[in-house]
This record gives sequence, structure tokens and C-alpha cells, in this order.
Amino acid sequence: MTRVFLVDDHEIVRRGLVDLLGSAPDLTVVGEAASVGEAMARIPSSGADVAVLDVRLPDGNGVELCRDLRNVLPDLRCLMLTSFADDEALFDAVMAGASGFVLKQILGTDLISAVRTVGAGGSLLDSRATAALMQRMRSERTADPLAELSDQERAVFDLIGQGLTNREIAERLFLAEKTIKNYVSRLLAKLGMQRRTQAAVLATELRNKR
Repeated sequence: MTRVFLVDDHEIVRRGLVDLLGSAPDLTVVGEAASVGEAMARIPSSGADVAVLDVRLPDGNGVELCRDLRNVLPDLRCLMLTSFADDEALFDAVMAGASGFVLKQILGTDLISAVRTVGAGGSLLDSRATAALMQRMRSERTADPLAELSDQERAVFDLIGQGLTNREIAERLFLAEKTIKNYVSRLLAKLGMQRRTQAAVLATELRNKR
């Protein structure tokens, strides 16, 4: 059973999603919220596997909410729901760690399938979206993106790409967690990145090229 949490500021949308997802025997809605504040307060204790997040919310946006949620719940899968197609929003969502990005106009059966795919660990990013993301990342960095990193920073970078937390990296490298945090801050600055997820995406791409 996949546990789903819904975040949308329109009650009629949430009601429709509850009815739709509730009709699937393997999905259950464990909670809902109408704002970023409510979501941050409720989701961590909900036991949700998947969070369906509206991109536009009254006190913030779903992309930032996704990033903040995944910082505290790294196993949570986020599915972004929006009324409009926007490459910039797509890029931001992927950088925040979202597993998928779907339009509200999606058919009900397709949304159920999307939640199942994301819940199982899959991604809903199509080939066009992935190509656009990689092209943008390539245009934002030098030919050798790791040229300025020290050996220790490269080691930390590689472990970030494997999904390890600062504490796990510290244990692996026999260093203090605070030291790793400093390494992460420095390597992000050298790579011109703001978020750990961006480094993880780059590490994964470089590893796949080896």
C-alpha cells in the first residue's frame, strides 16, 4: 500500500484527488494540507511515501516545499502538480529532488499510474525534460566541472552522489560531521551550485559516463 499526502490550496481539488486516489486499492491518502506551513507540520508524522504538491501555494511554492521536505525526509517521493507547463519550474523541481512533474489536466487513471510509479521509486521525467535538464547543466559549468575541487572535496562529492548524508560521509571518511559540512559548502561554492541535490545530479551524470 502506497501512502499519499496531498498539498493543494483549493479544497475542491483536494476532495477530487482524495476520491480519485482512494478508488485505487493500493493507494491510501494519509493526510492533506492547504499551505507550506501546514504541510511541513503534518507530513513528517504522516508516514507518507509520496507527497503530491501543488507548485503554487499561498505561503510559498511546492518546489521549495519539496526541497525542505526531502531535507528532513530523504525517502519521501515528491510529485509536482501544476496547471501550466513551464521548463523553468521543471528544472527547479528536479533540482529540489522531485520525482515527477504532471499537469492538473492529466487523466485520472494517468495520475493514479503516476503516483504508483513515483511510489515505486521511478521517475516521471520524459526524455525531452531530461535532455533539457542535462543541456542546461552542461551550459552552466566548465568542461571539467571538478577541476577546482581538492581530492578530499572530490571524495565528498562522490559520496553525495551515492546519496549519503553528512553523518554517513563523516563515518566513511573518518572525519567530524562538521568538517564534512564545511567541505560540502566549499564544493558547492566552487561548482556554482546552491543545493546539495544539484551536486548529486551532476555526480550521477558523471558516474554514468565513466
